[in-house]
Amino acid sequence: MKILTVSDVERPALLKPDMIQRLGPVDLVLSCGDLPPEYLSQLRHGYNAPLYYVCGNHDIRYSYKPPAGCCNAHARVVRAGSLRILGLEGSHWYNGGPFQYTEADMRRVIRRLWFKLRWPKRVDIVMTHAPPRHVKDGEDMCHRGFESFVTLIHRYRPAYFIHGHIHQSFTVPQQRITPVNHTQVVNTYGYYLFEIEDHPPV
Repeated sequence: MKILTVSDVERPALLKPDMIQRLGPVDLVLSCGDLPPEYLSQLRHGYNAPLYYVCGNHDIRYSYKPPAGCCNAHARVVRAGSLRILGLEGSHWYNGGPFQYTEADMRRVIRRLWFKLRWPKRVDIVMTHAPPRHVKDGEDMCHRGFESFVTLIHRYRPAYFIHGHIHQSFTVPQQRITPVNHTQVVNTYGYYLFEIEDHPPV
């Protein structure tokens, strides 16, 4: 399955017909936050693929103007083919704005999902806005990652953990990736394209 992930900054080139053709058929689009809802709708239409999103800390318009044709994956385990994808929105609390969570808040969100995560005990992809703690995150409260995300990685060993929020330029795709045990943690600032093997449903 070919997956396009996006976050934080629009890349107009992704919407051009020649780029859409060059990237080839995309099976799924995942948005990790802080993007205009219109941009997501255009990606959904341009690539003719399902689009799941989580909100970033700046996505205040989503409450009254959600991206058309797209699905909010926050606090849900959604399926794409046989893949199980967990979505978690927002950043660390820093000024009380929307889509901000304390560490305790985020732990409660994840705890409420225990039944969905318990069986089968498998999550293929975790998509978030904020990064895991101590995985190239920041030390200021806004950009600090969540310890509970680290626990998720150790407990469920997803193949990929995709996040945004940390603005960084990359010269080669490998710079985006930080291995944590069996999981590839990917900063999708801008966009990232990867393929993951589908497997028989359980």
